[in-house]
Formats: sequence, structure tokens, C-alpha cells
Amino acid sequence: MEAPLFDQWRARSPHYDASHEAVCDTVRAFVAKEITPNVDAWEAAGALPRDLHRKAAEAGIIGLNYPEEFGGTGNAFTLFHSLVQTEELARPGAGGICASLMTHGIGLPPILAMGSPELQQRIAPAVLAGEKLICLGITEPGGGSDVAQLRTKAKRKGASYIVNGEKTYITTGMRADYITLAVRTGGPGFGGISLLLVELDSPGVSRTPLAKMGWHASDTATIHFDDVEVPADNLIGPENGGFAGIMRNFNGERLGMSQQAAAFARICFEDALDWARSRETFGKPLVTNQAIRHKLADMLRRITATQAWIDQAAWSVMNGKAQPGDFARLKVQATQTMEFCAREACQILGGASFVRGNRIERIYREVRVMAIGGGSEEIMFDLAGRQFRF
Repeated sequence: MEAPLFDQWRARSPHYDASHEAVCDTVRAFVAKEITPNVDAWEAAGALPRDLHRKAAEAGIIGLNYPEEFGGTGNAFTLFHSLVQTEELARPGAGGICASLMTHGIGLPPILAMGSPELQQRIAPAVLAGEKLICLGITEPGGGSDVAQLRTKAKRKGASYIVNGEKTYITTGMRADYITLAVRTGGPGFGGISLLLVELDSPGVSRTPLAKMGWHASDTATIHFDDVEVPADNLIGPENGGFAGIMRNFNGERLGMSQQAAAFARICFEDALDWARSRETFGKPLVTNQAIRHKLADMLRRITATQAWIDQAAWSVMNGKAQPGDFARLKVQATQTMEFCAREACQILGGASFVRGNRIERIYREVRVMAIGGGSEEIMFDLAGRQFRF
């Protein structure tokens, strides 16, 4: 049966055309060849092979929508092409693979937006070629989503900064070569935060792997910085001006996570529908039961509404009308849709849903990291409330 959501919904949208289908075909072929057959092995290993990043770069996946001068695709594609790519990378139902393969999507943009030309040229080409890996370091053990309270410090000493502190829940943290690091260079609050590019093979850097409920294929770490010397030339943007870059980055991260969550919800719907059509109970297909049809219809209602909001948010970015509060609310909408669909899919599949090795089981374990990562629901609602002054 043709996948009703992955292959048909774009045809009814004004935002997608043949160029988006071409991206879909390219990424889907890559996923089918390079990722899907290896999901279980990479989940067990707890990390991706570095060679996958190079292969993804050669396929045009790593560099989609990045400047051509650094090895990206240039301006031939739009944000909607990126949404299609995100959706297709989610098809195996393993969020850790999506997150770890595409960590440059949160680590590199601050450098391209605020870094010096020398820093951009030094870092971006190797990252977009899949030769070097970059991650983002914001969250701290005592801070969570409260960026303004971060405590990792960078003190100026001649032509360098001396960094002390630690970051946690860092995606690709065990394998990354670079980290875009949020540090405190000034006083308390938002105004004393800067961004530094730190090479993770520097003396004084150590890493501790974290075992997790979900995202098993993603290497996640706590990274410790003990008197780490970082050249002042690695400052990203102005000193004490890093918070603006962090917030700009969050908008893109939350839009991407929303698309990924919507894709996971679609997977839940599709697998539940396939099961309900093939499974017989009491002498008839499970899908002929009204209660099951109602579950499926409710899943589809939420998915459709969420995708429409994602598309509207992407349009707002492309037309200069985006607001941070929109992305905060959207992320809650998308991850709650994912959570609802994962639960309902489990109910429809019954015992089969919690046997390891199927997409629904993995997605159900990854609901919480999607809901909390990038900003918890409570933080998102509070941000939106302050944005809209209520």
C-alpha cells in the first residue's frame, strides 16, 4: 500500500512542487540504502559511524541550504526543501540517527550568522563535507532550559579565553570535533553571555557518555572544561552578545524538531493503519471496529493541523514575519501530537508495540526527549506568554 501521508500530503499543499519531490526521492534512496538496514546495529552501538556523515555530505544532505562557498547547495533550495529532508530522515523511526547525523544544523548556524570570515572558512567547509563534526553546548547540569543562568565561564587572558564549567545532554558530544559553546564572559543574566568555538581535543576537555531512554543511536555526553585555553579569535560574534545568536538558533531548532515530531506521528499513523487492516480479531479486520477508526481519524486530524502550522511557520521565516513565541508554541503542538499518536498506535498494535525492533516501540521511547529537548513544554509556554505579553 502506498504510504498515504508521506507520499500524498505534499501534493495538496501550495508550498511544495516537483523540486521538493526530487529532494524527497534523493533522501529516501539514501535512507533506504545507508540507514534503514543499520538501525538496530547503530542503536546497539550507541553511536553512528563517522563515515555516514561523509556519505550524507556526498549525497547533498549535510549541505542542503548552506552557502555554496563553504560546500553547501547555495540558494537553489528553500526552507521547505529542508522540511522534506527532515521528514525523510525520520522514516526509519529512530530519532537518535536524525539528531546525531544533523547536529551541524544547530552547531554551525551561529558561526555562519555571527562568526568572523576567517572562522567560517576554517570550520564550515570540513563540517559540510562530513569530515568534521560540530555540536552545540548550551544546557548545563544545574540550568536546563534556563539559558540566562548558565555558569560555564570564559575569562579573557591575553589573546585567549580560559574556559571552566560543564555542559550536559550534548548530542554527538562523544564524537564531535568542535562545540559551539555558550559561556559567561560578563555579568549575570542574558547580557553576559558569549559564544565560543572550542576544539574538543584541547587539553582540559573531558567527556562522559550518557545512557538514555531513547535516541540510542545518538552519542550523548556531559562535557567538562577545566582551564581550557581557547583563542580569542574563536569568539563567535561580539563579547557578551551571544544570547541573540542562541535565540535565533532556537527558532530553527524548534522548527526542525516540530517537523521531525510530525513525521514520527505520521509513522505511528501509517504503522497503526497497516496493522489494523491486516490484523483480524473476532473474525474481522481490526480496522472495521468503530473505536479503531475513531482513533485513526483523531491521529490524522492532529497530524494535519500540526503540518499546516509547520508550513505556516516556515513561510513566516522566509517572509520575515517569524516570532520566537510562534516556534515555542509550535514545538509543544508537534510533540504533543507525536505523543498522542505514539500512544494510540501502541493501543492499536497491542503487545506487538513494545517488542524491540519496530518503529512504534522506538518512537514511544523518544517522546520525552522530543518534548523536553530544545525547551520543555513549560518553558515554551512561558516564552510564548512573555512574547505575546500575557
